[in-house]
Amino acid sequence: MPADNDAKTTSSNTDEITFRKPESQDGSRVHKLISECKPLDENSVYCNLLQCTHFADTSVAAEMDGDLVGFISGYIPPKQQNALFVWQVAVHEKARGKGLAKRMLAELLKREESADVQFIETTITPDNEASWGMFRSFAYERSMPTEEFILFDSRIHFAGEHNDEYLLRIGPFNRDEA
Repeated sequence: MPADNDAKTTSSNTDEITFRKPESQDGSRVHKLISECKPLDENSVYCNLLQCTHFADTSVAAEMDGDLVGFISGYIPPKQQNALFVWQVAVHEKARGKGLAKRMLAELLKREESADVQFIETTITPDNEASWGMFRSFAYERSMPTEEFILFDSRIHFAGEHNDEYLLRIGPFNRDEA
């Protein structure tokens, strides 16, 4: 017994991060995490519950010391079965600087549910430098091509109430490259 106590107090593994599929009880935790990760758009708790249940196979929760410190919500579009659309990436302040977002993305691509995925797609506003940097770095490190274009125009789709949303497309690639 003393050896276990010593291991817990002297271990430097307090930063160990585990990945798993989200579950329904994570919905409110995801909502709280996203609210703490400005400038991410907050959705309703109900939306987060759906992400954690209906889209659990293409989403990932990251925990450190029992706290939810990262979350990616994604889905495979019904008419584009070879793409993983990444809806939102959230990394809590205390888990930043560890490459967590890229590690979560790689985790999603390893799953059996992603076996047919050849593209990663996401939308990003022009001013979200952290997201641009993370996705471009992920693609660059794996020598994956990228392309980008405006998908949702501020004036046309948001009545001027939201910035343009650019679609960033990474790929094609095969699962072994990811």
